[in-house]
Amino acid sequence: MDTMQSLVLGLQAVDQTSGALVGGKGANLGELTRIEGIRVPPGFCVTTEAYKRIIEQAPSIDDLLAQLALLTVADRALIATLSGQLRDAIEAVAMPQDMQDAIAGHLKPFGEQHAFAVRSSATAEDLPTASFAGQQDTYLNIIGQAAIRQHISKCWASLFTERAVLYRLQHGIDHRSVQLAVVVQQMVVPQVSGILFTADPVTSNRTITSIDASFGLGEALVGGLVNADNYSVRAGEVISRQLATKERASYAVSGGGTEQQPIAPDQQQRPALTDEQAIRLERIGRQIEAHFGCPQDIEWCLVGDTFHIVQSRPITTLYPIPDATDPENHVYISVGHQQMMTDAMKPLGWSTWQFMANAPMRVAGGRLFVDVAPMLASPAGRANILDVLGRFDPLIKDALTTILERGDFIPALPDHEPNPGTSHPASSLPDYQTLKDYDPAIVADLIQRSQAALAALKQAVETEQGPALIQCIREDVGAVKRSIPQSFGVIMTAMNAALWLNEHIAAWLGEKNVADTLTQSVPNNITSEMGLALLDVADALRPYPAVIQYVQQCGKDDTFLDELPRLAGGPEARAAIDAFLDKYGMRCPGEIDITRPRWRERPSTLVPLILNNIKNVEPNAGKRKFEQGQQEALAKEQELLARLTQLPDGDRKANETKRMIDLVRNLTGYREYPKYDIISRYFVYKQALRREAERLVAAGVLHDSEDSYYLTFDELAETIRTQTVDYALINQRKADYQRFEKLSPPRVITSEGEILTGRYRRDDLPAGAIVGLAVSAGVVEGRARVVLSLEAADLEEGDILVTPFTDPGWTPLFVTIKGLITEVGGLMTHGAVIAREYGLPAIVGVDNATKRIRDGQRIRVNGTEGYVEIL
Repeated sequence: MDTMQSLVLGLQAVDQTSGALVGGKGANLGELTRIEGIRVPPGFCVTTEAYKRIIEQAPSIDDLLAQLALLTVADRALIATLSGQLRDAIEAVAMPQDMQDAIAGHLKPFGEQHAFAVRSSATAEDLPTASFAGQQDTYLNIIGQAAIRQHISKCWASLFTERAVLYRLQHGIDHRSVQLAVVVQQMVVPQVSGILFTADPVTSNRTITSIDASFGLGEALVGGLVNADNYSVRAGEVISRQLATKERASYAVSGGGTEQQPIAPDQQQRPALTDEQAIRLERIGRQIEAHFGCPQDIEWCLVGDTFHIVQSRPITTLYPIPDATDPENHVYISVGHQQMMTDAMKPLGWSTWQFMANAPMRVAGGRLFVDVAPMLASPAGRANILDVLGRFDPLIKDALTTILERGDFIPALPDHEPNPGTSHPASSLPDYQTLKDYDPAIVADLIQRSQAALAALKQAVETEQGPALIQCIREDVGAVKRSIPQSFGVIMTAMNAALWLNEHIAAWLGEKNVADTLTQSVPNNITSEMGLALLDVADALRPYPAVIQYVQQCGKDDTFLDELPRLAGGPEARAAIDAFLDKYGMRCPGEIDITRPRWRERPSTLVPLILNNIKNVEPNAGKRKFEQGQQEALAKEQELLARLTQLPDGDRKANETKRMIDLVRNLTGYREYPKYDIISRYFVYKQALRREAERLVAAGVLHDSEDSYYLTFDELAETIRTQTVDYALINQRKADYQRFEKLSPPRVITSEGEILTGRYRRDDLPAGAIVGLAVSAGVVEGRARVVLSLEAADLEEGDILVTPFTDPGWTPLFVTIKGLITEVGGLMTHGAVIAREYGLPAIVGVDNATKRIRDGQRIRVNGTEGYVEIL
């Protein structure tokens, strides 16, 4: 390719592989020209090679870019100044003659007076991970070579508009890494223009095409300056149509440029498209989507009766659909919302949890989902799952009810037909009215058995490596799965007893949620004991100012423990921290992902929590908190039994209630132990697999031991066996993970990609209240602290924690706060259980809580009725 050719390329000469040379928009337009029957206005691309030459000719640009690289999003004034100086510097560069000649050569076939659209096309634009839509400039109806060259320079300069610079800063993209090409296309003058999404942008349903259409040029519609009609089309049928009052439109002006003009009143309600045209557009959209292999955001123009496509890019905001092995309809519910961990997981993380689980799980967006369609098809299964989810996560129940009410997505089986999903573990969920009397000693026995099995596992993996180690882990996982039914029975009995108490005491005495008080400070709750144990660690450091000062200064380094014994009180402090890590060091936020760093691996994570406890909590608070909870629970038990004996048939009611209280007190604490046992085993697996990964690094198979995290468990096992690995796969998985991290997983998603959020159907709330699910009774007021990661938590006693989710790794914060609000969770998820045990009013499942509640606001949490008020 000679120099002149590399500066300017016809659209026909580029395709999807040309992004580095012609940017995202140019590459996609070139690819569109290859699709049979798709009309694309002819034109050419001024490549990134031309842009680089312009940048090299302005020495001041390099210095300005260096200054820009030092700024953050907060530096708005400096960003505005520097970006303005960069634009001026770029536009001041004279275009070299060979570049002018190359552009002139491509313009010649069109004639002097033809109008053109001049569009920016950045190399970081229209990618699957970020669209960059609207960040750089577009100019329409440009006439004459001089004007076209001038507007090409303006496009180059628009790489440094303030909005483009801010966008790159927000997405962590280096300004120097983005190059800019310019697309010059023959101008088409349409009667109607618009945008087509091949997936519904509101619901994400992939079977629905959404079309916005308005009169005139599309720039005003894309910029949000004019109203548009909207058409929803599915399988060749317009299923909904919303006509807008279209008061203005943008039109080309004869001398060049565009202007907005009013639309005659009698034309403002006229449909921009006929149904036949909307259906034709749907077919075009599906053809383009099939070519690119993913849902598309398409800009189009209608000239006469012909549709011209002027842009197509991936829709970057859609959540991926779990893969299905058949064409049937499926309904997936999020595992992460049940496990209180909705972050994306790396492949080793989700595959190990999938391996450990009894229910078959699908993967999408780095998260796990369970298909409940087989249960919903059977009347008995449907009633069961809606009853269960109605109690523990009303938003999922509401979403599933919405699907069922449509009547056509999940065909119902007759009562007498077998449910095809009966092999699904969820299809045999326990009857919530069934209660089994367990000997209280069963909890101690189950814990003792778990500890013995864990000790045996540690001993076994010490002597194994390679395929033998993998087999050892597989056998251990099988043993864990076989132990689940008995553990599950104990947990369900405790839950059912709590439900019985809440329902019967509300009916007999008119008091709500009494089980919340009765479950405070129950024995054998390993997770709540952990929070109190960290208070004891704070007490161990408290008498030694030199230790506290050292930890404050050096605690960000994970080696800080090594130097502790040299200080006065250091041996005692080190011993206390080590004792905590020996029992709880396998835990961390997001612990169901085996790849997450554990506290034992990263002890610095605990430092802010320990210092927080020293600052905010009185000495010996752990013991006092536990005893206080015990006393409150005992007092509530005595009060209830005394009141019940005064009722008609009071002795029977009191005896039944006493039995239920004993079940709750004896068994509820075990709710947290099976997960502690799994996470303890996870740490053993992780350490063993890490040793294998380090052997693979030493053998030159892996570049870095953490690259093993981007393989599934089975893939890692095969890599260990064969001593070979596919690095293209690892690199693709790394890119996927970065994309998945930015996505928010849905509670419920269908096989059509439709996301159903569900809603609380309540009309008994105070004005302005934010609704959620009440999971721990009580009303409290305080300062909201919005915390997105454990490391960023800066809490004071009496604060109310507002966060997306809390798993056991967050428990140490619970000893400081006096209320809890989470976006994710249900009645029996971790945060709810620990909040009740600590006596904290709590509400979970509050949609977008971390955005609707501002950090520092004074709020009231009503954990009895399930709502938040901003005070």
